[in-house]
Amino acid sequence: MDIRKLHLEPIGIISTPFTAKYSAPRQPATAARKTMGTINLFPGRNFEQALQDLQGFDYIWVIFWFHENVNWKPMVLPPHGGRKKRGVFSTRSPHRPNPIGLSLCKLISVKGRKIRIENPDMIDGTPVLDIKPYIPHAESKPGAKGGWISESHEQKARTFAVVFSETVRTAMKQMEPKERREVTDYLRSVLSSDPFPHVYRRIKTSSDGISVIAVRRWRFTFSIEQDTVRILNAAHEQDREGRG
Repeated sequence: MDIRKLHLEPIGIISTPFTAKYSAPRQPATAARKTMGTINLFPGRNFEQALQDLQGFDYIWVIFWFHENVNWKPMVLPPHGGRKKRGVFSTRSPHRPNPIGLSLCKLISVKGRKIRIENPDMIDGTPVLDIKPYIPHAESKPGAKGGWISESHEQKARTFAVVFSETVRTAMKQMEPKERREVTDYLRSVLSSDPFPHVYRRIKTSSDGISVIAVRRWRFTFSIEQDTVRILNAAHEQDREGRG
């Protein structure tokens, strides 16, 4: 076998509430609200037997494929790592040579070929490669160093309060309820920690000091006043094109 090229086949697909990458939490433990996902294993491969005895574990490792990533980057800018790029192997970034993801999820139930988990961080339709049990005595290392991630938490910058204007709340009523929740959670998550210009997070600031953040086809303008981010206006690209 040529180990320079390996062949993998997914064992199933996961269904989650997240249809876009921006809406999924960065890790299961960082989810803004409790959500559920279901791993649906493929039929005809004897997976029913393979799942025997899994129900006795509280947590499982889900190994999956970042199927929407088409390239990799040796240096990446993690979402909570300030403005310094890090080597991709020191991060959980999806932009990897082999786009393999690893998430520790709480196991809710196992029925047939369906595994329900709490707070998945994968988007809907993600291919699953493998499932392994979390073994506390072997994998829990409370005193282990967390590298630059621990340092970033210790040096964490100030937190901003995020306030939505009535104009924005009215505009967001155009959204479907699910999209509105996703966009609201995303804006709170990003702007509360780092509301300054950032190409990866699609934040720009104009000469008059008003900032803009793009989320899908929406553009939100906001101002920064000491420790408060005020989201002032919201516009859909179609509205912007119509005014142009």
